[in-house]
Amino acid sequence: MALRPKKQPLYDQLVDILTEKIEREYRPGDLMPSERELSERYGLSRTTVRLALQELEKLGMVVRQHGRGTFVADRSAQVANLSQSYSFTEHMRSLGRVPETTILEFSEIDADKNLSAHMGLRLGDKIFKLKRLRSADGVPMMVEVSYLPVRKFLTLKRRLLDSMPLYDVVEKVYHEKIRVAEEEFFASVARPSDAHLLDIAENAPVLDLVRTTYNMSNEIIEYTLSVARADQFKYKVLHQRA
Repeated sequence: MALRPKKQPLYDQLVDILTEKIEREYRPGDLMPSERELSERYGLSRTTVRLALQELEKLGMVVRQHGRGTFVADRSAQVANLSQSYSFTEHMRSLGRVPETTILEFSEIDADKNLSAHMGLRLGDKIFKLKRLRSADGVPMMVEVSYLPVRKFLTLKRRLLDSMPLYDVVEKVYHEKIRVAEEEFFASVARPSDAHLLDIAENAPVLDLVRTTYNMSNEIIEYTLSVARADQFKYKVLHQRA
């Protein structure tokens, strides 16, 4: 079955076809058809097939093993469960993955109308802005922009954030005990700047998350806006009859 010419690149069309097969027909660990078989089946060059398989590998849908072939990945073991209350660093380690955080920006700003409303602050109150890229096993996972009230973390410096996870800084250094974190999420598409950082295509599916963290006095000590790769996260809900 040869693919028909469209505006969409041929390798991208093949990615869509193989993604559907992986989700509906294959199981984790199944051996995929070889490059030669895919080339003959869809009337494509080996180069085009190779590009498609490389894209699927980048998306975490397949694992390519030299000399053995391409296998369907077990994505349930790779994705992070958003239904759990977690520290990104601790959660990735619990999955056997190696977390990495890159600080992209740390600055002090004035609360605008939007931030003051969401954080229970006065207009113009000082806020720390912390933008980070969160990765696991070298794969970009999430872009986070966190806002912290300066009055709660007066001496906070970038070097401290470089040396330990944010929640450790909050609880162990500044003794702000976290009572609860509320998180909302919704489907979206990647904006150009986020797509570049996450190494995905513009308009690729992502999850936008909004987290509001409260201390024991019910004060907001963190307000975070995140963009997460949709192929790297899942959400699980358990419904139980009373």
